[in-house]
Amino acid sequence: METSTLRQANQQITQDSTNEVETVKLNLIEISRSIELLTSQVNDDHKEFQKTISRYEKVIDKKWKQDITIASNPDAFVDKEPVLQRTIALHFIRQGKFKLVDTFMQDTQLMDFTTDLQEQFDHMYKILDAINNFNLEPALEWAKSKRKELEQRGSSLEFDLHRLHYIKYLVKQQDRKGALKYARLNFNDFQARHMHEIRRLMCAILYIDRLESSPYADLTSNDAWTDIQTTFTRDFCNLLKMSCDSPLYTSLTVGSTALPTIIKMATIMKEKKNEWSQQDELPVEVPLTDDMRFHSIFACPVSKEQSSEDNPPMMMPCGHVICCKGAFLSIVKKWSGLFLVVDK
Repeated sequence: METSTLRQANQQITQDSTNEVETVKLNLIEISRSIELLTSQVNDDHKEFQKTISRYEKVIDKKWKQDITIASNPDAFVDKEPVLQRTIALHFIRQGKFKLVDTFMQDTQLMDFTTDLQEQFDHMYKILDAINNFNLEPALEWAKSKRKELEQRGSSLEFDLHRLHYIKYLVKQQDRKGALKYARLNFNDFQARHMHEIRRLMCAILYIDRLESSPYADLTSNDAWTDIQTTFTRDFCNLLKMSCDSPLYTSLTVGSTALPTIIKMATIMKEKKNEWSQQDELPVEVPLTDDMRFHSIFACPVSKEQSSEDNPPMMMPCGHVICCKGAFLSIVKKWSGLFLVVDK
């Protein structure tokens, strides 16, 4: 409303042909009052806005302000800097950052241990780049050269690559003859294990002109190209006896997941003036997703203690497993050739 008043006053001054002094004075006074009123309203609105922002700031600080140092162990990396540097270098290699890892190793004066690994992962990324461009030949060549090792691991990578190549004939090229020829040449070696899928692929060729509206519409999904890259990366790393994700990524992911639980535990223990003295073990369970669990957890049926590197599980000739060294040795000494059967 005050804005329209200003406009009217300005219009009146502009249109007033007489330019009488009194009229101009009155208009200026009216404009001045309107400006003061508008300024007051803007200031009030700004103050209210600032109050709201301040309240949110206090709530956020109260909710998220955490001293993460209470959950840290200063001695964890004492004299382990070379190990940490090696882990970082391996992470760069796993990410395909080969120039970066060379620079990093020069700056840290880390002994070169990565030449062979760089060659291996450079080969892997070249194959992945080819797959990303819908070229499966390099991946198939690698899978054929590693067929024995892949079969020992129960991997179906080679068949999955042939399957995707066949689908490429159906979906991208719509080449019925080419698809049939490819199937005859490459599917025979996989009949024993993948006959059901092969039959489905052969039936899909009947719907080549309308595959997207057929019972085999799932074959047209581009997700298969993403999935095959994941499968290839996993199998490639497995043959190198490495996990699919780098240890640094896994450690940071698990640490971030566990941090709230550990902070809460440390805060409670600090308030109660207690200290956790058990090494390499937490007094609380940290929830982890299945892909972050790399081995099963075994508890000794005798002592009820969880197995560890210092106290590993041991199987007796009778087939029972215990993990308490002292109990195992005492059993051996006591029974002299006979073994105690321990039931859970």
